[in-house]
Amino acid sequence: MPSKTHSDDVTQLFNLLSSISTKSSAADFAATDDLMLRIEAHAPGVFRLRFGALKHIQPERVSARAQQYADMLLARQDAVGELEVTEQAQGWRIEQGESVLEIDKDTFALRAYNGDQLLLQSQSLIATPQWQFALTLDPNDGIFGLGETTGDLNRRGAKLVSDHYADRVLPLAWSNRGWGLYVNTFERVEHDVALSQADQYQLTVHATVFDLFIFIGQPVEILNQYTALTGRAGQPGLWPMGVWLDQTQSQSIEQGYATIEQLKQLQVGVDVLNLAPPAALGFSADRPIFEWDAERIADVRDTMAAAEDKQCKLAASVFPGVAVGTALFDEWEDRGWLLINDDDGLAYTFKGNAVTAGKDFGLLDLTHKDAYKLWVERLRQSYDEGLGAVVIQAQYDLPDEITARGGESGAMLRTVYPLLARQALFDAFAGHKTPQEGLVASRDLYPSAHRFAWQLGPDVTNDWDGLAKTLQAALSVGNSGITAQTHQIGSASAPLDSMTPELYVRWLSMAVFSANFHFQAVDGLLPTSFDAETQKLIAHWLEWRYRLVPYVLGIIEESVRCGLPVQRALSLEFPDDPEALNWKHQYMLGSTLLVAPFVQPGDEIEVYLPKGSDWWDLSTGWRYEGGSRWVVKAGLDRLPVFGREGHMLCLGPKALNTSEFNSARLLEEVWMFGMPEHSPAVMRNKIRVMQMQGSSYIKGLEGLKILPSEGLEVKRRGAEVRISRAR
Repeated sequence: MPSKTHSDDVTQLFNLLSSISTKSSAADFAATDDLMLRIEAHAPGVFRLRFGALKHIQPERVSARAQQYADMLLARQDAVGELEVTEQAQGWRIEQGESVLEIDKDTFALRAYNGDQLLLQSQSLIATPQWQFALTLDPNDGIFGLGETTGDLNRRGAKLVSDHYADRVLPLAWSNRGWGLYVNTFERVEHDVALSQADQYQLTVHATVFDLFIFIGQPVEILNQYTALTGRAGQPGLWPMGVWLDQTQSQSIEQGYATIEQLKQLQVGVDVLNLAPPAALGFSADRPIFEWDAERIADVRDTMAAAEDKQCKLAASVFPGVAVGTALFDEWEDRGWLLINDDDGLAYTFKGNAVTAGKDFGLLDLTHKDAYKLWVERLRQSYDEGLGAVVIQAQYDLPDEITARGGESGAMLRTVYPLLARQALFDAFAGHKTPQEGLVASRDLYPSAHRFAWQLGPDVTNDWDGLAKTLQAALSVGNSGITAQTHQIGSASAPLDSMTPELYVRWLSMAVFSANFHFQAVDGLLPTSFDAETQKLIAHWLEWRYRLVPYVLGIIEESVRCGLPVQRALSLEFPDDPEALNWKHQYMLGSTLLVAPFVQPGDEIEVYLPKGSDWWDLSTGWRYEGGSRWVVKAGLDRLPVFGREGHMLCLGPKALNTSEFNSARLLEEVWMFGMPEHSPAVMRNKIRVMQMQGSSYIKGLEGLKILPSEGLEVKRRGAEVRISRAR
């Protein structure tokens, strides 16, 4: 943490700035009190600004632990852009193509431009002794990202603290006007987004170095650059795309299998049985080995064989700890493998929870390389025994008096611990495979959470407000770089009085057009709880879900390349359309489909179709002009979904389970929305589009049914398909 430069409570840190040196990708500037500023052209449209002592910005030697944490924050450490520095009367102008920063010498006022357009400007940087940095917001600046919210996606008026679990913070913030910010640290960051002062975004950073990335560009490009910088998710594979069933605590695994069979009779498939807490496996009481709960799983081989017979995978919760009062707890306390209480030097005891069956426990110190390695090895054993996926909630309330072996404590430890826990699980379940198709599901949020593809949605109420909140949560974390958040269809822990057949079907239809969803195995929330007509509607929407699997897989494959989420807020895809920002419940599923879910009762809904594209109604085939509003009437068997002009929708076959897919060829049908403009990629099914004289020659559609939109003709010639205007 920087020291004060004067005796005043608030002092201007950079009251004199002078140039030291300039290289092709970086420029260094000297400030008072042995502090310096380094500006890097980190990538096209990305500037990195680091403020602090030279020994911290350019250390002579970096410890292995410091390098580990640097790599956990940044996947790409080196700057790859080029900059030009021009001295001006008041300071310097740093150019990187059309992206420009200007810095004043005496106040460190900072301005960022895209060409001649001023995007953002700051006031001076100060220390109190924390780093404080204030941006002046334009009235038209909507601030998006910054983690999960079930309210307004525009975060203006919010105050968030990075290590407060309830705030659900992620570090990326961006504006619809074309700029973004990321503070690169595990230490505490406070975001005051125009709450204390209506026209200011104030950052307070509790770190030795103020390490700030500034992004300039459209929001989709900001997410692209941000995830290229900080890391991207891996491909989760085919089977997680199917329906999940969350077991209740009172159910046995055999009862879960019986429920799967009952659902199958209703044409409702299940791909994953998610075992309820407590943890189905964990450390033995007296030996450092992983054991299955013998009361729930008497024979692991028989249990896994039964799951295979039901064509489903098992998912189970785990936790990185050991129960208090066991021989293993005492042994690991002596070794120093558990998180220690500074006050007495003993292992810190955490209160029991649902995952630990109410037993108090100690947490493995995952900063200790031997403890980390042991947990990875034991988890890998459970994967080898047939466990399909793991679920972890490791964002514990770690008090300030705990210090880990590496010296981590307070906000740093609270932030880095869930990352270490989830990374260990990924190393166990995916890190040793090529490609790394592991699935580690969690609700935890922290820097780099977007490197893991499967985020669990919130537990909400069983009413229309709950539907809206789970949708807003998914869109908000998508704005923050998370690839995929799942949805619960209702909550087993909330009253069921408000869950009507209409609400249930509307909730399911929204979730079908998402990354994925979980049924709850409780009476009142299962498809078997409803009348025959409602069950037919449920089967109808699940047929849609499995047909959409190839398209959703394609979106995730796209996310691996460019960092965009599966469900995308209109503010992300259409930042230049002011009207689109007002429709917070509509969203894009990938780049092709606009979805307008019902979040209140009724069969009519007003829909806004954003400017810049024309739109095709999937139900009627009618074409609508962008920038228009329409009132759409839709029964429970319909959802207002529109295909974007120039895009294609790739659908798979009808199926009850992902095991029925031919993994070598997932596609059965392709829908065209006007003349194809680009080349979408669907897992193992590459479609290449070449435009020529008003026609598109497409390869990769051999043997597939093609449904052109009105005014197009389809002609086959060998391995090529020609799409042209009707004559």
